[in-house]
Amino acid sequence: MTIIESTTELNKPVAEVYAFLSNLNNHQQLMPENIYNWSSTEDEASFTIQNMAKLAIKINTRIENQELTAIPTEKAPFDVELKWNVAPNANGGTTAKHTISADLNMMMKMLASGPLQKLADHQTSKLAEILG
Repeated sequence: MTIIESTTELNKPVAEVYAFLSNLNNHQQLMPENIYNWSSTEDEASFTIQNMAKLAIKINTRIENQELTAIPTEKAPFDVELKWNVAPNANGGTTAKHTISADLNMMMKMLASGPLQKLADHQTSKLAEILG
């Protein structure tokens, strides 16, 4: 299993960050420009990653003000899990960690781990931009 992580610090309370992340409609704001055909509800989203694949995900685990996990609802090119963890930090704000776990063979790992890391980093930096 390939684990890709990206973390950011936000000056917002955990409950506010969790509320934003728990609604997949908000995740379109976190996506890079190579994501298109976005369609979402609070619990599900589908989109196309340019030159890669179409992906449909749904939230399958919610632990209020702690963790959200999304998994594919349709067959994906590889098994993947997208997870957000939020926790209070020492400054009264929130530490948000985005983890992408992907079951990649050696070839896929070489091709996909760079773009997946970029995606995770982009999403955490956009989250910091939006919520500060």
